Amino acid sequence: MPHFIKHIGKHGDRKVALIYRKVPNEEHMCLVCYPESLPKMIHNGIMSVIESEPGQQAEDLADALHRNLFQDGRQMLDTLHREGMIKKVKTRDIVVTPNATSHVHLDELNKIMDGIDVGDEASKKMADLDKNSGLVDPTKNRAPLKERPMEVVEDATAVDNDVDFSDMSDTGIAKQRMHQSKKMLAEANAMIAESERLQTEAFDLDKSLKPKKKRVVRKKAVVKKKAVAHKKSPSPPKKAVKKAVKKAVKKAIKKSA
Repeated sequence: MPHFIKHIGKHGDRKVALIYRKVPNEEHMCLVCYPESLPKMIHNGIMSVIESEPGQQAEDLADALHRNLFQDGRQMLDTLHREGMIKKVKTRDIVVTPNATSHVHLDELNKIMDGIDVGDEASKKMADLDKNSGLVDPTKNRAPLKERPMEVVEDATAVDNDVDFSDMSDTGIAKQRMHQSKKMLAEANAMIAESERLQTEAFDLDKSLKPKKKRVVRKKAVVKKKAVAHKKSPSPPKKAVKKAVKKAVKKAIKKSA
């Protein structure tokens, strides 16, 4: 019997490497890359990690990729993110192909992996499934693989039949912009999920890195004192005013005389 190879599957007729078999808080989704469509150096590096002992021991391929570098010195997982090579697709659309005679949909495999305890029971269950040439329980009546519909919604690499990139009309350009926005959103969600996972892992390894809640100190309101208006200088007495007027009148009479 061929040796079981983890982290390998198919999306339609395309070979995929399973970066994460399920996305945090979105267990019906997974993160993958398409090795055969990648540059030769990146393809060879990823496949080398997958086939290595640490790669096969890793629960998720992302853990092994995070610890390895490409030939040019770039960190593998980070490079795949930056270059937009990681895509988010539905687990039910991924068929895991550990060997030439075995297949199982990833959503079913996830239920098996999550629903049984690690140990002899898990080993026996996986061995029985592998023995049945397809990782599928023969006691269950299942539709043939070809009859299962392939539905892709959030795969950023899926070809949008409504988008004609040669159409330069306003409607055509609008559809192209929408296609690009969906692709960027899918890639952003993948990066956010990876960022949150790495942050959680870092906090688990060193709790001192976890930011402490800042204490909010309320400042006392400063009451501004009202400026005291300057008192007006007292007006001269009325008697002095009358006296001055009389004096001025007398001088005017004398001059006129």
